[in-house]
Amino acid sequence: MYGNAADRPERQHRYPTDMTDAEWAEVRPLLPVPGWMRGRGGRPEGYCHRALLDAIRCLVDNGVKWRAMPADFPPWDRTYAFFRRWRDHALVREFHDRLRARLRERLGRDAQPTAGVIDSQSVKADAVVGADSRGFDGGKQINGRKRHVVVDALGLLLGVMVTSANVGDRAAAQVLLRQVADVHHRLELVWADGGYTGSLVEQCLVTSALVLAIVKRSDDMRGFVVLPKRWIVERLFAHLMRTRRLARDFERRTTSAEAMIYWSMTLLMTRRLARSPRGRA
Repeated sequence: MYGNAADRPERQHRYPTDMTDAEWAEVRPLLPVPGWMRGRGGRPEGYCHRALLDAIRCLVDNGVKWRAMPADFPPWDRTYAFFRRWRDHALVREFHDRLRARLRERLGRDAQPTAGVIDSQSVKADAVVGADSRGFDGGKQINGRKRHVVVDALGLLLGVMVTSANVGDRAAAQVLLRQVADVHHRLELVWADGGYTGSLVEQCLVTSALVLAIVKRSDDMRGFVVLPKRWIVERLFAHLMRTRRLARDFERRTTSAEAMIYWSMTLLMTRRLARSPRGRA
């Protein structure tokens, strides 16, 4: 048994979701350090973080159940305990934000964005989702939950909030944009579709100093047309739907659903960092 961030050869690379050495070189310095390694007490962790990260990546990308975790990973209950601890203490978001800042700098951008795009996606909910966190979206004819997201100009996630599907976009955007603005102080401009019109535009300017620019579809347009800026967030939704755990909402708690989205984005960003010139070096 071994602890945090240990490089051990016991487990071989078997699955497409396993981190390569190039990915691990990018991930390792960005991992949150547990308290017991800082001398604050607590029980030392029994499994290497690389093995636990590979297990969660396999679950998120392939959509397996916790109890159906492949046997060469750490036991499913230990992996779930790791997932739950990182969810409850916001460590998965901290890890995700560090990866996003590193990737933005690698692509020649500032670590903190100045512009973003907001949108929502309704998805069907599994039977384990209770009536207190599910609803019916009349516009999309979907019974389940709704994912409200804000992304930067590169399509990287800035913030996410999962609600029941009957919650309106404007009501959720008031809370989500305030949370995103509190974390990303340089954010000035957010693009949105016609569903965010109304008093929300003025509220964002007054409460969060954000300019909410509405990108509308012209009346004379026919068929499918790529709209400026709005395609960026749609590309994020396409990535989430390719992650099988997110093709439907299987989580009992909305906080778990949000954590799964952060884990899916970490998988995407580690691969991009490993493909960058510095990652290959």
